[in-house]
Formats: sequence, structure tokens, C-alpha cells
Amino acid sequence: MNIIEQIEQTAEFLRGKGITAPEVGVVLGTGLNALAERMEVEVSVSYSEIPNFVPATVAQHKGRLLYGTIAGRKVLLMQGRMHAYEGHTFQQITFPIRVMKWLGIKTLLLSNAAGALNLSYKKGEIMLLNDHINLLGSSPLVGKHLDEFGDRFPDMSQPYSADLCDKIKQIAQSKGIAIHEGVYVAVLGPQLETRAEYRFLRMIGADAVGMSTVPEVIVGHQMGLRCAAISALTDECDPDNLQSVNIEEIVAVAARADVLLAEIYSQLIALC
Repeated sequence: MNIIEQIEQTAEFLRGKGITAPEVGVVLGTGLNALAERMEVEVSVSYSEIPNFVPATVAQHKGRLLYGTIAGRKVLLMQGRMHAYEGHTFQQITFPIRVMKWLGIKTLLLSNAAGALNLSYKKGEIMLLNDHINLLGSSPLVGKHLDEFGDRFPDMSQPYSADLCDKIKQIAQSKGIAIHEGVYVAVLGPQLETRAEYRFLRMIGADAVGMSTVPEVIVGHQMGLRCAAISALTDECDPDNLQSVNIEEIVAVAARADVLLAEIYSQLIALC
């Protein structure tokens, strides 16, 4: 079965579950679930039940696909994502994005937990992505090209929708929510970075570092989706004053930023 047949099989399975007219797709990152709590859920399906999906093995990712309404819009929401460090291919990681596009979404909103490389950013705050650097070692577009997916060589001069970014900043200002804006760098992980690596990532222009999001944005942008992403900043990556951190602390800090992210995205979805 080729990938188009897999996508069609998965889309047909989900239509059979009642997922018929999604307008917006959402991917929630580590420890980020507040937006899902605002959804009027009509359908909930575990990734393990969905044909051609791979499981989300990270404990902090619920591994469920939700369909329902947020702010009057039909939303298809991934509670947790797949990562390359779990052993998944980049094609497997981005397969759900292609399925969501097949089902009809036009807008893709993503979130992640990230470390703050910019020393003026503090943990518990949020950052709007205006660009990214891919240090994952590969691309989800590597391999045989299919015209159904879009251009073979998609332009990446503006992977994040300027219109959506402007709306996010306007919403944040109207709600009195402080939001940074900057460059996200994706690395493979799962280990956190060394002091020397943090220095390097800052030197090449990154404001925050994480292990996700970029593959989904590459595929979403290739397929013509409007993309936007927000990072919950969970730790401060100061190589000259580096403090030990663990996943439990990262999840706890993400929960503080999660409330802000959910408020912004729920307002943005109403405008999509």
C-alpha cells in the first residue's frame, strides 16, 4: 500500500467515526492540554486504533485524536505528537498532518515545550515562532515525491503565516498576555543540550530550542496550510549559569504557560 492509499484508508476510517468537516488542525506538545479542555468533544480516538498511525510513546502525550468544536469552529486536535527520538521516521511523524489536510483542514496550529535560549526570555512565558532552524538531520520531504502533496521544492521564506502571526500578537495584546517572538531550532534529542551546544544554538540565531514542530510545519506548508506555532518556554538555557532540569519540572512549567496558549488559540480559532 503506497502512502496515498494509506492516507485515504486512514481518512475513510476517521470519517466513519464522524470526523467529517474539520476546519482547523491543532497539535499539542508536551504537557499542553488546556486547549483540549475548551473543546466540545464529539469524537475521541486513540492513535493505537487509527490505521497507519504510530503510537505516541512519551508519557506526557495522551495519544488521542479529538474532533469537536472550539469557538464555533470544527477542530481536529492531536493530544500529543510523534517525535524522531522515539524511533519514528519523519514520514510517520508527519503522516497525521497529511491526513488532516485530506480531511479538509486549511489552518494548522502547533504548540511545543521549548528551552529559552534568548536570555531575556523566562520560563513560564510563551514565544510565537516567526522562523525556524532544522537541525533534526533530515526532512519529511526526503524520498519519492508525489504531486498530490505540493511542490517538490517548497519555498520556505515564510513558513509561518504572517496573517496568523499578526492575529496572535493582536489577541495577546488585547488580553494583556506577554508574548515573545523569535526563532525556534529543532534538534533530535531526547537528551537536553550541553553548555557548548546552547552557546552554538544561540550563535546561529535561535531564541528557543525543542525537538518537534519543524517537520509538521514543513509538510503543512508544502500542502498549502496556513501554519502558526507557539512555544511554552519551560527552562532557561544560560550556558554560564546552567541549572539541572528534568522532564517533571518541564511539564510543570509548561502547565503555567499552557493557560496563556489556550486563551490565544481559542480566540484565534474563532477568527480562522
